[in-house]
Amino acid sequence: MQTNYDMTGYQTSVAVGATRNKVLRNTYMLLSMTLLFSAAMAGLSMAMAVPYGASLVTSLIALALLWFVVPRTANSAAGIGVVFAVTGLLGFGLGPVLTHYLSLANGGQIVMLALGITGASFFLLSGYALVSRKDFSFMRNFLFVGVMIAFIASIVALVASLFGYPMPALALTVSALFAALMCGMILWQTSEIVNGGETNYVLATVGLYVSLYNLFTSLLHLLGAFMGERD
Repeated sequence: MQTNYDMTGYQTSVAVGATRNKVLRNTYMLLSMTLLFSAAMAGLSMAMAVPYGASLVTSLIALALLWFVVPRTANSAAGIGVVFAVTGLLGFGLGPVLTHYLSLANGGQIVMLALGITGASFFLLSGYALVSRKDFSFMRNFLFVGVMIAFIASIVALVASLFGYPMPALALTVSALFAALMCGMILWQTSEIVNGGETNYVLATVGLYVSLYNLFTSLLHLLGAFMGERD
């Protein structure tokens, strides 16, 4: 009986491990495809010289899909299509932002550096979570509170700017806070997949994509502020 119990426990452990590996594999595969698709949409947006207004509209549509549609379709085949819609719209909305930074004298350097830091951060943080297999679930509440605070602060900075009272120091602080929080999110999200806390690869993909997107745009703002050179 003891032997049978041990065998059952072993088989269960193997099955759980196989499920986690499958979720991880599917997540990284879908994430890679959505990043390429998002980059293509950003390139299309730049080629079309899309204005900031249209960019804002596509980003808001993507946000609505992210909040209200993704959770309802995550367990169906339609969820994959929604993920591509969200990432494509966000990529399209990124076009005018990239055009702005590339218009700077050293804009190409800024964009490539932001992209390089984002990629390196992802590989290092995800790699650490994968290798260590530590449980970072304790970070969840802290990260979500931090994101809410940063989001509210960004709204305050935006409204102040619209009314003719720009707050560059607050805007830079928000970008730095978002960059740090997104690094924490990548670590936590990967840990959730590795330790079985997240078993839906559609939700896992969206979570990691949004973290990478926010990290990249935050780094663009920071690097542009400190390194940007006008022609």
